[in-house]
Amino acid sequence: MKAQQRLLRVTKLFLILVSPGLALQNFFPNFKSPFQAASISTASLASSTSTRALEDKLLAAIENVGGRLANSDEINDLVLALEDQPSISRPAIADQVYGRWRLLYTTNAETASPIQRKAVDTSKFPIYQDIIFNENNQLVVSQVVEFSDTAELRVDALASTSAYPLAELTQRQSTGKVLGLNVLGISLVGDEAEPDPNRPDSRIDFVFDEGKFDFGSFSLPYPVPFRSALFRDWVKGWIDITFLSDRLRISRGNKGSTFILIKED
Repeated sequence: MKAQQRLLRVTKLFLILVSPGLALQNFFPNFKSPFQAASISTASLASSTSTRALEDKLLAAIENVGGRLANSDEINDLVLALEDQPSISRPAIADQVYGRWRLLYTTNAETASPIQRKAVDTSKFPIYQDIIFNENNQLVVSQVVEFSDTAELRVDALASTSAYPLAELTQRQSTGKVLGLNVLGISLVGDEAEPDPNRPDSRIDFVFDEGKFDFGSFSLPYPVPFRSALFRDWVKGWIDITFLSDRLRISRGNKGSTFILIKED
């Protein structure tokens, strides 16, 4: 009997020596072994490295394809791969989403309005999307096309998220077709427009509010009466952010387009 007890004590001592983390967890359930922490950090680092590598491949593919509207299966595959990677959570209200983003690539531009499609197709002019605040502390999404240092087109949309709600932004009802024609762009509506429940706080709703061509010494209004009650529903939209990192954002819009943007300093 004494020999068995001695053997049991030796066995316990051996377990304590070879597995200190396990032994301490028996006494302190909240204790985490440093080996476990290293394992978690290594896994996180591996995931981050994999995501960064995919971002690099996507940027290289966009550079090689030439043009913001060029059709590319490689780019589409890389977009899908990144959307399956971990990214910044609740991206529509994350700090990293605010600021200026430059459009690198987009798809499905046939659903956009003719003016939007022409602007996107002219690759020599940079296009930016600013997610900023106006003087009334309202969230604003601005689309900016820079023709030169002194000439630009800016179209501002009032925006709404869970962090900055806008009461006006009720669900859009109309696809936007006028007598069967694509005048202001064709939008998803109804069940097709529901946000993805698996991506909380990923949507930014917006309604276009005003726009102008600015040539420095004078400006011209954008040729759409955004604030007219007749058009107000047609100029509502949204973007779902499906991937967000410190430098890259992938969004899908209410007209079925996919946008790839890079953060500007």
